[in-house]
Amino acid sequence: MSARSLSLLAALSLTLIAASASPLAVAKAKKERGSDSKRDQAAVALLQQQMATAEARYRDAMLAEDEEAAAKATTSALADMKLVVDACAKQQGCSVETMLATYERLLQATPQFEDMPSDEGEDPLDERDFAAADVPDSANASALLSEEGQRFVKQVQFNPAVQAGIRRWLTDMRPSLMDSYENYRYMQHLMSPSFKRYGLPEALLFGIMAKESNGKVHVGSRAGAVGPLQFMPATGRRFGLGNDGSGFDTRYDPRASADAAAQYLAERMAQLNNSIELSLAGYNGGEGRALRVFREFNGRSFWDINVYNQFPAETKDYVPMVIAAAWLFLHPKDYGIRWPKVSARPASVTLSQPASIYELTICLGNWGSRDGYMRALRNLNPRWSASDTLPAGTALNVTSRIAWLYRFNCTRGKRLELAKQLMVSDTREALVRVGDPTPAASTAPADVAPAAAVVKAPAKPVKTKTYKVKKGDTLGAIVRKFDCELGDLAKANKLKKPGYALKPGQELKLEGCKG
Repeated sequence: MSARSLSLLAALSLTLIAASASPLAVAKAKKERGSDSKRDQAAVALLQQQMATAEARYRDAMLAEDEEAAAKATTSALADMKLVVDACAKQQGCSVETMLATYERLLQATPQFEDMPSDEGEDPLDERDFAAADVPDSANASALLSEEGQRFVKQVQFNPAVQAGIRRWLTDMRPSLMDSYENYRYMQHLMSPSFKRYGLPEALLFGIMAKESNGKVHVGSRAGAVGPLQFMPATGRRFGLGNDGSGFDTRYDPRASADAAAQYLAERMAQLNNSIELSLAGYNGGEGRALRVFREFNGRSFWDINVYNQFPAETKDYVPMVIAAAWLFLHPKDYGIRWPKVSARPASVTLSQPASIYELTICLGNWGSRDGYMRALRNLNPRWSASDTLPAGTALNVTSRIAWLYRFNCTRGKRLELAKQLMVSDTREALVRVGDPTPAASTAPADVAPAAAVVKAPAKPVKTKTYKVKKGDTLGAIVRKFDCELGDLAKANKLKKPGYALKPGQELKLEGCKG
């Protein structure tokens, strides 16, 4: 028999053996597969139950009494969900997409809590999701030493004048530097993209803002410059800033003012051979002067003594101070700086009831922030005065943390009641009125005839003024508007403490009011 025939015979024999054994083998395999399938199904069902339980715990946490209890409960629930998602990825038959959808939905709706605040004041929120919030790359602390930053380092001259500025920022002006950074972080997603578009370093933006306003949007100078980057009216108009038709001056708007500043500086840089120092001198001391000096001295450096002495003392101080702040923005660790941790992920809140920024500042509290959130609210909503009562339905720009705190403290509960009571409190309520003393008996001599009694005509009744309540009105605002005594006004209209609730269309008797 040939080798080929032997090979075919062997193959045929194996096939026959396999065929004879296949019914039993197949049955056994099916049984094993069925058993495995049942185990997989049971494991998947258990994971689904664990996810549902964790989600229920998360939703229960939203009803906690305060933000700290809620943070602990939601942190624990989210951690359990994360474990379920990880286990699902390893489990046969488990849909990771379904599990992940639940986890991510709750994750996006809530600030992320890594650790609760310790005695050292750790920031409990995680900033890992900046990209998801459509914030530019430069918003990340890890990007502060980017190519943009290094280009700034190469463009400016680091000299004793700048070092003196650094010394000032790190000593008596350190609190201002910290405030500037914290305020900037809240507005960074609004301001930095403009500088990026014009190829300008973000550090330069920070330095200008720190020197001009410390990041306080509503700051104004005696000369008439206003906003976070201090635009004068005429200069602002050149770059599209001013009254937007509603009465709001867009020089106060962080995004609009940053865009105008980027355009202005790009224009100066093009005129002044890309000199940051001379461009800053023009920003502070006038573009006409900077261009004249540049031409007169053939483009020599700002630090050339003849050029330097052409500028006023304010500009000589301004230029190195801006560069020093920008330098510290890029090199914090070299100078022992630990910037304040700021939860700055953008979000929005729609007011569920009328409130002012003052009232919101009180009810939000300062959990996670040393100074509370009034400055952040004002900077992100420059259109509104802090004392304006904003109607229900008003949308405010906030951060995810502020939105979280609003939900817990400003929509219900004791903190809200307290904030409302404090807002209507009036110093005049504490004052006691004492009338003129009345003599107990007449002291006139017995032989003096009493003067003839003067008969007065009866006074005409004075009609009490009234006021019809408008949407968004509060009793405190009405008290201030008509110069009323809060106690008298509340009593006359049977308004109860602490909320003194009003309804649109309600007619108030203005008793005890002078206005």
